[in-house]
Amino acid sequence: MRVNQLIALLREHDLYRGTTAELDPDTDFATLHYDSRQMTANGLFVCKGFTFSPKYLQQAIANGATAYLAEQDYQVSVPGILVTDVRKALSLAAQLYFDFPQNQLFLIGYTGTKGKTTSTYFTHHILSEAFPGQVAMFSTINHIIGNQPQDTFKAHLTTAESFDLFHEMRQAVDNGQKILVMEVASQAYLLHRVYGLTFDVGIFLNISPDHIGVNEHPNFANYLLCKQQLMLNSRQCIINADMDHFAEVYAAAKVSTDPDKIFTYGVDDASASVSLHPQAATLTASAFALTANDQRLASLAADYHVSVPGDFNQGNATAAILASHLAGAQTADMQAGLSRTLVPGRMESLATQHHGTVYIDYAHDWGSMDALLHFLHTQFPDHHITVVTGSTGDKGEDRRAGFAKAFNAYADTAILTTDDPGHEDPRVIAQQIDAGIDHDKVTTTYIAKREDAIHHAIAHATNHDLIVLAGKGEDAYQKINGVNTPYATDPVIAKQVIADLEG
Repeated sequence: MRVNQLIALLREHDLYRGTTAELDPDTDFATLHYDSRQMTANGLFVCKGFTFSPKYLQQAIANGATAYLAEQDYQVSVPGILVTDVRKALSLAAQLYFDFPQNQLFLIGYTGTKGKTTSTYFTHHILSEAFPGQVAMFSTINHIIGNQPQDTFKAHLTTAESFDLFHEMRQAVDNGQKILVMEVASQAYLLHRVYGLTFDVGIFLNISPDHIGVNEHPNFANYLLCKQQLMLNSRQCIINADMDHFAEVYAAAKVSTDPDKIFTYGVDDASASVSLHPQAATLTASAFALTANDQRLASLAADYHVSVPGDFNQGNATAAILASHLAGAQTADMQAGLSRTLVPGRMESLATQHHGTVYIDYAHDWGSMDALLHFLHTQFPDHHITVVTGSTGDKGEDRRAGFAKAFNAYADTAILTTDDPGHEDPRVIAQQIDAGIDHDKVTTTYIAKREDAIHHAIAHATNHDLIVLAGKGEDAYQKINGVNTPYATDPVIAKQVIADLEG
């Protein structure tokens, strides 16, 4: 990556301010990093982060950095390239350094308060039927950048930092991948992790208040605005017509996308591009049909079986069908892919002999919890619903009142426990949830240790009980006082409890 190429790109985006010292325009950087520990000889170091300290720059120089990219002059021994926004500049520098890998991929991006991971998995499975071995995936659970065992690994963020994002895109391309399906969190736009990236298809699933707080979005308007950016940066858009704020999201899509390239879906909605008609639901799966109101989508009119339960997952599956269609998949691929998709920690069900059915789901805000419990209550009104959950600390405090609201509407028992309390006291978090619960409707218990709470819920259940383990899913740690404390995961603990109880 040569200096003159980088400066030209920064100028194009009106980010360039100058240099702190003379820098040969033909200088060719061998490495690019924002982590000083990773810096090697002849590299460009990016000074970014809310807690950035000049000592990191000094460490990078000691490790071989010959220049730095920053918003201010740190007056060090190597030249600095100054910009107005270092996060935007990092994204552009990463694209240049990794030779714009997005140009060799068909990019599909999902945003929404809930359903991103499940929809991403649905789409990945469908497209893997259509294009075997050529589909990469970036999800909250796993990243898949190729076909070897080492090419699948755990994710650290819903949407990775821009340098890591484009690095993995380059690896995917080098591994022969042609399509990338990824989750796009609101933080990705708030922190410019996908700055300068255009998606071939952008999907907006839904929105409800979440991620609002000191360390996240200042208010709901900002949260919605950040999510709308996906619509503004996609060549084709798919929008859930049944969602709150549909009109605002559709208007945002029309700003940069031809209305003929905006597709909608809704339940029994003759005005949407495709209409979804629920047919059947069981404790472990569901079925639905689609009709096409847009004749360009006529081939999608068919029956579909989804291997993940929940009426809300029929909507997620419909979004995946539309996205896959735009990527070139056929209806048979969609039917096969949906019937075989299992999403770790998302409506994962465990049957027992004598202790009901256990559901493991990542539901971690009011929208996802309400949708999950509403489905179970509506489909199985004669079952007793027990929910085991906590709420994260240091962020999303509005979730606590939202959980209580969902419990009051649909749950019979709530067992409050620990879920990534951060620097807060999990008992205080539980008390804040409990304060909103109507105890005439919902029996409430606090059990601090999550493993004990899960054991209590399953041990006291009968075959007319549905036990929901919400919030953690496949997360293999608890965030406690700034430390990622190992945790066996909800599925592992639940399976062990069932084995101990039933042999």
